[in-house]
Amino acid sequence: MEEKEWQIESDRLNRVVDEIETQLVIAQADYEQAHAETFAVESNYGANTSINTIEEDDTMETNAEIQQQRNIVARVTETEQIMEKIVTTLHTLEASPYFGRVDIIEDGDPETLYIGLASLQDSDNDFLINDWRAPISGVYYNGSLGPVTYPTPMGDQKAELTKKRQYTIEGRDIINMFDTDVTIGDEMLQYALGQQNDQTMHNIVATIQQEQNQIIRDTTSDLMVVQGVAGSGKTSAILQRIAFLLFHARENLNSDQIVLFSPNRLFSSYIADVLPSLGERNMRQVTMSEFLSARLQGLTVQTLFNQYEQDQHQPQAIRQQLQAAMESADLKDALQAYLAQLAPDQVQFSDVYFNGDKWFTQTEFADYFAQLPAAYSVMDRMLQTKMHFMELLQNQMVELRQADWVLDALNQLDDGQYHQLLNEDDDVEAFSEADVDLDATLDQVAGAYLSQTLQPLDDALYNTQFIDVYRQFSDFLAYLAQIEFGGIAGKWWLTKQQRFENQIEQHQIDYEDAVPLLFLRDLMTGSGTNQFMQYVFVDEMQDYAMIQMLYLKHAFPNAKFTLLGDAEQALFRAVQTPEALMQAYADAFQVKHRRLIKLNKSYRSTQQIMNFAKALLPDGDSIQTFQRPGEKPTLAQTTVEKAADTLADTLKRLLETQQTVAILTKTQDQAEAVSALLDQQELPHQLLDAADRTWTANVLVLPIYLAKGLEFDAVIGYDVSQENYPDETSTGLLYTLASRAMHDLALISVGPVTQLITEVADTLTFME
Repeated sequence: MEEKEWQIESDRLNRVVDEIETQLVIAQADYEQAHAETFAVESNYGANTSINTIEEDDTMETNAEIQQQRNIVARVTETEQIMEKIVTTLHTLEASPYFGRVDIIEDGDPETLYIGLASLQDSDNDFLINDWRAPISGVYYNGSLGPVTYPTPMGDQKAELTKKRQYTIEGRDIINMFDTDVTIGDEMLQYALGQQNDQTMHNIVATIQQEQNQIIRDTTSDLMVVQGVAGSGKTSAILQRIAFLLFHARENLNSDQIVLFSPNRLFSSYIADVLPSLGERNMRQVTMSEFLSARLQGLTVQTLFNQYEQDQHQPQAIRQQLQAAMESADLKDALQAYLAQLAPDQVQFSDVYFNGDKWFTQTEFADYFAQLPAAYSVMDRMLQTKMHFMELLQNQMVELRQADWVLDALNQLDDGQYHQLLNEDDDVEAFSEADVDLDATLDQVAGAYLSQTLQPLDDALYNTQFIDVYRQFSDFLAYLAQIEFGGIAGKWWLTKQQRFENQIEQHQIDYEDAVPLLFLRDLMTGSGTNQFMQYVFVDEMQDYAMIQMLYLKHAFPNAKFTLLGDAEQALFRAVQTPEALMQAYADAFQVKHRRLIKLNKSYRSTQQIMNFAKALLPDGDSIQTFQRPGEKPTLAQTTVEKAADTLADTLKRLLETQQTVAILTKTQDQAEAVSALLDQQELPHQLLDAADRTWTANVLVLPIYLAKGLEFDAVIGYDVSQENYPDETSTGLLYTLASRAMHDLALISVGPVTQLITEVADTLTFME
């Protein structure tokens, strides 16, 4: 590019940075003032709401003051948060103002637009930078030179795209700049992908590809399924999609209405910085095990990884058949059939206690339930039962207001506690000074005291804790034995029933039992749904059983779902084609607008690493690789006696050029054995397991399944032997292992190399 053009762009960049710095000074001052106001209001909050119980009219006055102060605190806090976000955004723009430019002609008028992480306007309200999520910015990602369209509130707008320019900018310096006719030029991608990895994922707004942009800007699909090969940027695209949705629907959507199901805690930490770097709060994030544990409080829920490790040590065919049956979509039908034939005397009620005493007995619940019309469903009868006993409790609380134990408790209250109870009574604001009655006030306080004291009882009824869901589930397993569900003999279901009962006694539950248990509880009680959530994202969808997906749809009935994964990385379940998955989910979810997007191009690894990874797969030729050259992966065969030395030599070689090295094993036990070998060699490292959320070392040891979704500068695949990976069922493991590496991949086999690798030996370099 000509020097004159560089100078024009450099001058323009300096003017923009000047404007950013000017606005930053003002915003910083406004933020500091807002912070001081918040501190002052919060400091004065207690003094301005001091309790006055001398006169009854003072009580009413104090209540009004409390509400007024709460409103003031909320207002100044919101102002401070807004100013803090503005300051943060300006700092982000100061570091790198923009990354793209488009020149368009619209209705005969030429216009130049610069694209960055956030918008920036000058004092004349002219846009110096356009937010990458703005509708017109879409032409930067989607359009080639020539006619383009972009959405507006009035419909699609046509324009002529005459120039597309890309930048790498640091502060006031243009590091790189070039014009391109394609979405994002290879030169910029080469630069971005060639960087060394660190402990967190970064946003990709400067290098979004056209196929990724389809995912990001979709606002109509009720169900989107993204099948992306390893390293295709599917997770990055999903995070940018969340940022786009928060921008697009900012009046009706906030980050608390979005939840992402992550494959593990390490991944959750790895992606935690992406949305904040785009100026947005993080969405809710949870693993499936955490979600189940939160809904099954009091039980230790087996994790998917524990289940996998157990299967590696105890590969019993009948257990795997039972597991597959419990995880099938047909199980929901079996649950509904079971409830449809359930007689009242089969419903497992339990007593409800308060302070160690029975308040309501299981007989009372059973008798009331049994007398309800038989035409009612179990759920309807359960809701009627719940409402009846909640109303009964409210009536009991009215009668108890004059009970001796209640009056004795009130006499023990100090003035502050008394006033707090009075303030919590919803009816207190309805009284004027003329209405004040000391007896009525005492009655109100007694009511508030009982509401507070008996709240655990009310909660128990509301949450239908008068059902013994564990005994009910055991009865359901007996029903499965009776019908020989899944074509499995009844004796095996009865064996599973006994295992379930034994585990419940120890407050434990198998992973495959957790969702069916929740489904049974929810279908009986009409509970378990979150109407508030608008978007649900599920990463590594291939690791979820269909019954689990059905339960997520039940749990979040109003949400739009985005499911992403890679069928070839199915470590825990049978491989399904993307089309089959799409059809299965569409049938199960019963959605109107569905969309399947395939990402077949891999950007993460060098061409040589992906050539090896592709060769492992039967249909690997369908994967396209980005043309980033590197060295062939290496393979070293060693013995048990020499394994420690081989590992140490390989690790030292990789650390000469790479920043992060992950040593990946098949199981957690093997990871611990590798850690012991490194300790013998006095090589610093960090051993990770499913409980870890972050890492700090540059050498990591972990099982392959915990590395899903992560990437490292270099990877050592330890013990790729025939004994460890004996047949085609291990292909997904090896493919996942190989595709974690960005720049270097080294394989070590203790003993004969697995046939899965020797068959693709031409893609490797053998080490002595």
